[in-house]
Parts: sequence; C-alpha cells; structure tokens
Amino acid sequence: MDADLVALADAHGVATRYENWQRKDTEVAAESVIGVLGMLGVDASTPAAVRTALAEARRRAGGDRLPDTIVLRAGAGRELPAAAELTLEDGGTRRVDRLTGDLPLGWHRLRCRDQEVTLVVVPAELPEPPDTWGWMLQLYTLHSAGSWGIGDLGDLRDFVAGSAGAGLVVLNPLHAITPVAPVPASPYSPSSRRFANLLYLRIADIPEYGRAGAELRERVDALRPPADRELIDYPGVFAAKLAALELLWPLAAPVDLERDPGLTDFARFCVLAEEHGADWRQWPAGLRRPDAPAVRALAGDRVAFHVWIQDLLEAQFDGAGAAARERDMPVGIVYDLAVAVEPAGADGWLLQDVLAMDARTGAPPDAFNQLGQEWGGVAWRPDRLAETGYAAYRDMLRRIFKYARGLRVDHVAGLWRLWWVPAGLGPANGTYVHYDPEAMLGILALEAYRAGAVVIGEDLGTVMPVVTEGLQRTNMLGSAVLWFTRDDDGGYRPSAGYPRNALASVSTHDLPTAAGFLAGEQVEVRAALGQLAGPVEQERESWTRDRALLLDRLRAEGLLTGAETAAEDVVVAMHEFLARTPCRLVTASLHDVLLEVRQPNLPGTFEEYPNWRIPLGRDLTEVVSDPLFRRVAKILTARQSASGGGGGSSSSA
Repeated sequence: MDADLVALADAHGVATRYENWQRKDTEVAAESVIGVLGMLGVDASTPAAVRTALAEARRRAGGDRLPDTIVLRAGAGRELPAAAELTLEDGGTRRVDRLTGDLPLGWHRLRCRDQEVTLVVVPAELPEPPDTWGWMLQLYTLHSAGSWGIGDLGDLRDFVAGSAGAGLVVLNPLHAITPVAPVPASPYSPSSRRFANLLYLRIADIPEYGRAGAELRERVDALRPPADRELIDYPGVFAAKLAALELLWPLAAPVDLERDPGLTDFARFCVLAEEHGADWRQWPAGLRRPDAPAVRALAGDRVAFHVWIQDLLEAQFDGAGAAARERDMPVGIVYDLAVAVEPAGADGWLLQDVLAMDARTGAPPDAFNQLGQEWGGVAWRPDRLAETGYAAYRDMLRRIFKYARGLRVDHVAGLWRLWWVPAGLGPANGTYVHYDPEAMLGILALEAYRAGAVVIGEDLGTVMPVVTEGLQRTNMLGSAVLWFTRDDDGGYRPSAGYPRNALASVSTHDLPTAAGFLAGEQVEVRAALGQLAGPVEQERESWTRDRALLLDRLRAEGLLTGAETAAEDVVVAMHEFLARTPCRLVTASLHDVLLEVRQPNLPGTFEEYPNWRIPLGRDLTEVVSDPLFRRVAKILTARQSASGGGGGSSSSA
C-alpha cells in the first residue's frame, strides 16, 4: 500500500493491517481503506487527494493546541500550554496553570488561549463487583398468562420474584424501535439506544388500564394476540399494543413536553415516522434534521402520546428494579447495550452529526462466523464525538443508568476499535476504525460510578489484549464463555484457570445452546443454510473433537463419570464447573437449563433462520418450577454461600 495512504489512514485511526482470529497478520485492501476514510469525510480517491489530506492532518496535529476533549483519570495531572480558566460542573471557576490530580470527578469546561474544550475527570477504577450468580434471560422468549405474545416487563418482575436466589438478571437489549410496521425482531438493530421498546410494556399494569371502565377494558383485552404461536409475531404484538395504548391514552394525565427536551425530540421522530415512513432519509427535505424549524414547531397530542409511552416504560422498569431490591440482589437487573443503531432510525436522525452514517459495523471472519459479519448498524464517528465533548455518548449512558444497576456492553472491543464495512465490499473486506479508549472507557466508568452500577464487557472473538487489560484496570468485568475459554493446546481450560474479573457462562445468544452443542445442532443448521466456509464433514469432525474435549474436561474435574453423556447430566456438570471458577459473576441461561436445542440467533442469517423469534417451550410458571432450573440454581447458590455471597460492591438493583 502507498506510504502516504498508510500515513493518512494512521492519522485518522483507520487500520491498514490487523491480526486475525488465528493471530495472523492480515493486510487490508487499499480499496477498503479508501472507502472507510471517505466515511470519515477524508478524500483519498487519488494520490493527489491523499497528499492534500495528509498535509492537512499533519497541520492540525502540529503545535501545542489542546484536543477538543480531555479525559483525565482521577489523581492524574496534565500540563497546559498556557494559563487557563476552569469552570467546574457545579459552576465554580478557578484559574489554573496545569491540571492537577485533586480535580473533582465530572464534566468541566476549560478555556485556554482561544480554545474552549471539554474536560472530563473520570474514576481510576470502579468499586469491586460482588461475587454472585444470576440468570441470562432473553426477555422476549418468556410468555405467561399476563403477557401478550412476547415476554414483557411484568414477566421480568415476576421472573425476578421467582429467580431462586439469583443476584442478577442479564437481559437482551430493550432499546426503542421505530413505531411503524413492520417492526424488527432483532434487539441488536435498535432505532434508539437512549429510549425503550414499547413491545415490552405490560398492558394490564398501565395505571390507565386500572382506571378504565369495564367496557373499555374488555375492548383492550380483546386485542391480545393469540398465545399459541410457534414463533413470536412481532408485527402482531406491535399492532395490538399500539391499539391498546391508543384506547387508554384519553385517560392519561397531561404530559409536560418541556420536562425532557431529548425525550420530546424522540417523540417528534415517532410522530414524523408515522406520517412520512420509518426511514427519515426519505422524508421531505425540511424534516430531515431535528433542528429544522418545521420540526421544532411540532407539538400537540400525538407527540405527548409518545412521551407518555416512554414514561410508562420507565415506571415498569422501576417496578422490576424494585422487585430486585426487595430480594436484596447484590447487582440486580443488568441491561445490554447494542453495538450500533439502525441508520434509518431515531438516533440516526437525532444524532446524524456524530454518527458515521455511511458505515456499516460488523466483524472480520472468525471460527464461528467464517464469512465475517455485517451487522448493518451505524456507529459513532470518533472525531465528531471528541469535537462535541462526547455529549451524545454521555446522554445515552445516563438514560440507561436511570434504571439499570448493571450494563453489559455488547462487543466491548468497540470502545477501542470497530470493524467498518464499505458499501458493496462484504463483511470480510472492511477494516478497523480506532476510538479513544481513555475517553470511551473513562466516561463509561464515570457514569457507572455515579449510578452505582456494575459493567460487563463482552470481550469475545478477535479481541486485543489491551481490551481485557483496560477492563481489568477499571474493575469492569470481561466475559468467560465455556466454548471459548481454552488452554494453549486448544483444550478446555480447567475451572481454576478462569479469570477473576469476569462473568462466566456456558454460551451466549449468538452461540449454540448447551443441548444444541451436545447434539451438533450448530453444524447441521449452518450446513443446511450454506453458512459454512468449508466442507460439512470437516465441521462435524471439529465438533466431535470439541465435544470429546469438553467431556474429558468435565471428567477430569470429577463432574462426570464413565461414559455418562445424557444431556441433563452434562448440563448440570457444566454449571458445577462454572461454579468452581474464581469468576466474580456466574450466570446460567434459561436456554441451557431448559435444554433448548435451537440458539436464539444464528449470525449471518436474516430470514433463513427465525432469529429472535423462538419462544421458550414452557411458560413462566413452568420455567421457575422446572426441576433442572431449581437444581442449577441450588448449585450456584451454594457457590455464592461458600464465597461469602456478596462481595465488595455497593451497587443495588
């Protein structure tokens, strides 16, 4: 690759080579680098354009100007090029010649010469998380006598009550959808990560439903979707719940549109989407920006309606959190943060100035996804985040931590770098774009610290050592998944060799379930759908070898005897194995303890596989009374009791 192009890419944080999942150095095609630079507003289409852009990048990097945002760890200092005026978050001001280690945590402003920049002082580390155990729950898969065709926040509250002594419940993302049919099934393709999904409302728990007369309640109840579907009918659930909310809306109290301008902006998006379609990029030109005069003038009943829906969701989130507090859960409810957002959605419209609207996030090829992945979402532009003082990132975290006392960050390596895919090149032909981890990780630590929350990073796949080291340094947890936690020879690592600062689990939503792995389901379904890069016989051999290695590891630890391979016995042994690890948090998945064979999501598929639409085979009452559910809970509770059952965190649900 041309040396000037390499230098230009480096100046903008775009990788020209990387280490793949097999730890082999891999060069990125020039076409991919040029495409990604273009997404950052950098013209690299010709050698002359590269030279011009490189000269500009070097000019901006020269001199003694401050960066647009300074992130300072508590206790650290920094020299300044000149005396400056510091305005603290609480409004106090002081004259400073350098930044010292005694500055308070928070969001401050610094004026130095002709610059005014954001200064964020972040904690060096979070309090130690507790030692406890819990459940990994895909909430949409639950169903009960009270829910409408999909697991909801009422089910979550009731599951917490019946969770058999768990200290946390880790959920799938509950981010907002665009309220226009057809609605997506994937929780990882949200319209907004700052607001919540109306599909998870429990209609009968809405105060207006309680105040409704008998006739109105009958009309609402008649909207409930059929309960006997083999797959979750997202469009049907959406239509039913939206119709129910519209019937109950006249009973609502007045809504203050001035209370939360960000929420009102989201509600405006919802109203415009209902009128002009789900993709704001196709709206009339005068409506394509949230600061357009015609948009700012939008108010009225329908805007208030969508604000009311989010208020209802917040109240039901609080109800689930209260159930966790009543049971003295050491952590409580842990929410999941998706990597990116749909470009056509609310955050794409509201945050278009700080998102890379032409990029599509994904991942390079790895052992489980041999063709690479293209997730379709858009991610932060690192340059624009810094220019705007990370305000949008801060706002997103604050809204989540309003009702979360734990956050699982999906693909946490994305705080360091994300795989961007230029249009038309395919997921294997993308490249990494780097972020400022001191800012991304530090701001996450600050907002989690203020909320008393635990942070868990999903650091699986092709992850640089610096990611795991950064999580360890800040007392954030990594992820230790049984399928991936191997020794140097490729065998399964002994339980004693697991990391301390981690959440341990058998699997994840993107990987085979315990019963599915034991049956080789992941090989057969991928072969049938054309998802294998090599011959199916080769995959079967690899699976057979892995299965044998796993059983050998469980036998070596005395958890299985002889040729014992019944699925229930092996699943129990897997959780006894996890209970022996030193990991601070250990979780069991409902899919595993209920011996579900199909995994919730098969990466790389869309309509070919019923991703995110497979309900659990039993209702909530049957789930919490299932003998294997209770047996695994007893195993993990005994582990917690043996370790003192609490740990060092002051966080609560």
